[in-house]
Amino acid sequence: MLYSHSSLSLSLSLFSIHRMNSPSLTTVNRQLSSSSIPCRRNPNLSHIPYFFGFPCSISSIRPLAAPSLSVSATGATSPPFKSYSSVVNRTRASSSDAQSVSDGGGFREMREPSFAEFITSERVKVVAMLALALALCNADRVVMSVAVVPLSQSRGWRQSFAGIVQSSFLWGYLISPIAGGTLVDRHGGKVVMGWGVALWSLATFLTPWAAETSLLALLAMRMLLGIAEGVALPCMNNMIARWFPQTERSRAVGLAMAGFQLGSAIGLTLSPILMSQGGIYGPFVIFGLSGFLWVLVWVSATSSSPDRSPQISIYELKYIQSRSSVPSLSKNQLKERQAIPPFRRLLSRTPTWAVISANAMHSWGFFVILSWMPIYFKTIYHVDLRQAAWFSAVPWSMMALVGYFAGVLSDMMIQSGTSVTLTRKIMQSIGFVGPGLALIGLTMAKTPLIASAWLTLAVGLKAFSHCGFLVNLQEIAPQYSGVLHGMSNTAGTLAAIVGTVGAGFFVELVGSFKGFLLLTSFLYFSAALFWNVYCTGERVDFDETS
Repeated sequence: MLYSHSSLSLSLSLFSIHRMNSPSLTTVNRQLSSSSIPCRRNPNLSHIPYFFGFPCSISSIRPLAAPSLSVSATGATSPPFKSYSSVVNRTRASSSDAQSVSDGGGFREMREPSFAEFITSERVKVVAMLALALALCNADRVVMSVAVVPLSQSRGWRQSFAGIVQSSFLWGYLISPIAGGTLVDRHGGKVVMGWGVALWSLATFLTPWAAETSLLALLAMRMLLGIAEGVALPCMNNMIARWFPQTERSRAVGLAMAGFQLGSAIGLTLSPILMSQGGIYGPFVIFGLSGFLWVLVWVSATSSSPDRSPQISIYELKYIQSRSSVPSLSKNQLKERQAIPPFRRLLSRTPTWAVISANAMHSWGFFVILSWMPIYFKTIYHVDLRQAAWFSAVPWSMMALVGYFAGVLSDMMIQSGTSVTLTRKIMQSIGFVGPGLALIGLTMAKTPLIASAWLTLAVGLKAFSHCGFLVNLQEIAPQYSGVLHGMSNTAGTLAAIVGTVGAGFFVELVGSFKGFLLLTSFLYFSAALFWNVYCTGERVDFDETS
């Protein structure tokens, strides 16, 4: 049921009808108060009486066309409101529907969807496809973490050189996030993500050929993989900002990043099996072909924003756009948007640096653990390659599980009245202080089982960061979430390069991983302090020129 600004004049008309025909008033009230779409009463307007199924308040009601009452021969009246039948949830939104919703028509308040409605909605289908893409993204990059062990043995590589080979991925990853973030803000996530997955799948598929050709070709192919994968997270952040209201974004990011972490687990556990059956290069071929299959489904089944989706229902479209802080831009508006983002203004605000420092620390810990843990378990605890991959994979499965529940907890905190700023500070503090303490415990572990338990705790608690800085990108700059994510990812990549390469040289010089793990713990604690001082959950106006 849609309410109009002229409800007061309608009420006076209804009183006049009541004097002429009292039974018709009951009919009008029954028609006006019934609707297939429940409309929640605003708790802030509890002191305002309800009249015939809607509040006697003009300021809280949307203006529509002027109402008129038509009285039939029997005295029944037809209300001047548009009503929907029970099939509205199954009705698909046309382009005109999307335009009317984005222009301001529809509800100001709508009920929260049930779990069944949420899990079967179009926006969850989109985030599921994003999760699959991120799973392939991480699986493709961790294959080398397993393959580098037999490659080093067969080619006589030292640990420091093995670190350089693994970090070659990061050289490419350093280049693309800012450019990819700018492209996704301008052209939408569907196109940029599709090209990204196609290119990194090609790089993965061609890695066996490159490795047999020359070392330079191998390094170049790893760089291409990094360049293509640099657009993945900015695309994810951009699409979630447009497809999900703020009260659902943490769990949406949790779902997407669960795929990211499961990709690590899948890559680490399946790679030794595939290598034993198809040789060292078997995993590269399988994961590369899987990426091409994903692209076919993505292009045919998704849209960059809900107002462009042919599958979305009218009800879901209205629900998303009535609660979204990110307006859907038309193609003309996307073309008119300035090609070069305001980098100077973005970098002039402390919340930006809070996000950048958090991403840098998160990437440092992530890539150090991802790249070196199989070697760590093999050299420190003398387990074979398959066992080392298994011990390294279990923590990423835990991170995927914890990440989703952290997202649900974060959304519940905001819905219960906790400020967004405090929620982000709590989530990020757990995501940094927890892993810092767990890595200290890892240095004291005597057996591989205890070490795996500490590592699982460290990686699992890292998932709380996804409800900290990763969601905060969408809150402080929703219109620049892609490029801001790219900027912070570039800083994170620099930190990851230093951490990945530095770990190899540190082990050669000192002869132990323990000192490097203690250094990482100290950096975690320092980053948590910086975040709590400078972060905010409020939107920052980066467009003002003063």
